[in-house]
Amino acid sequence: MSLSVLFIGGTGQISLPCVEYAVKQGHKVSVFNRGQRDAALPAGVTSIVGDMKDQTAYRALGGHKFDVVAQFMVFTPEQMAEDIATFAGNTKQYIFISSASVYEKPARHYIITEQTPAVNPYWGYSQAKIACEKLLAGASNLPWTIVRPSHTVRTGLPTMMGEGDIVIRRMQQGKPVIVAGDGTSPWTLTRSKDFAVPFVNLFGKDGALSEIFHITSDRGYSWDDIYKAIGRGVGLTPNIVHVPSDTLVAYNKAWEGPLIGDKTWSALFDNSKVKRVAGDFNCSENLDEVLEESIGFLKQRLAANAPVNMELDPLMDRITSEQAALGR
Repeated sequence: MSLSVLFIGGTGQISLPCVEYAVKQGHKVSVFNRGQRDAALPAGVTSIVGDMKDQTAYRALGGHKFDVVAQFMVFTPEQMAEDIATFAGNTKQYIFISSASVYEKPARHYIITEQTPAVNPYWGYSQAKIACEKLLAGASNLPWTIVRPSHTVRTGLPTMMGEGDIVIRRMQQGKPVIVAGDGTSPWTLTRSKDFAVPFVNLFGKDGALSEIFHITSDRGYSWDDIYKAIGRGVGLTPNIVHVPSDTLVAYNKAWEGPLIGDKTWSALFDNSKVKRVAGDFNCSENLDEVLEESIGFLKQRLAANAPVNMELDPLMDRITSEQAALGR
């Protein structure tokens, strides 16, 4: 069944592979964004250039009566309220991309299901997503589906504190890199291209309406193994220094959300709910394969000598030096 689908976003870390798969499945796809990314859209996709902040132009999207609206760019309740005003009565399915970081930390059970409470007192990003979910669930005349991705990988490096390419720069310079905790907590990584298949297969499904799903790989990896695989991808061996999460937050309060509100804890997911509705799907479980695309983009940045924000580098020097001194 071919559907008329609007992606809001459509060129990002997760959304571009979803656009590609939707086209492959025969859907008529339009993409609304500011047109500022270089990512090439598949042939046949209609590009609508605009800004969500332009209320008049944005609300005109509702008049197109898309079968499915896939919203990747709402992060605040105010934005959600605008979407409800725009699309209520104007679409058969509105899909909101939330986040698996909304789940209670630490989880009450070692396997996270959609029944795990959505409570995150540590991270403003997650709290805003929770508020968006609640607002959407209370909307009238807007059939909704909520999807919670966990850590998806495509262009960037999966790091614990959002430090990104600083990790590689430090490895190149022979400096230690920081892994929170003891490095053994299992963490789920999912390729964006693997996420795209069940996500698109939720389009037009009655069983997806008024339901919440997470979509992830079934496999977890230790953080030590993730950092080693990142280094291995560019021929480097990381010198990992383990630092307790609460100690890291004492050094930098901004790390509380990404760590205490997310990556400090084990994250393994039960995907049986989404498989019942979207059908079975497979995700790569080989860590080097999972990171292959991210490493490819990294190599492009290194070859282009792309600038890296090294603002955190002196702090990391201080932390690793003081942590090493404890063992003397």
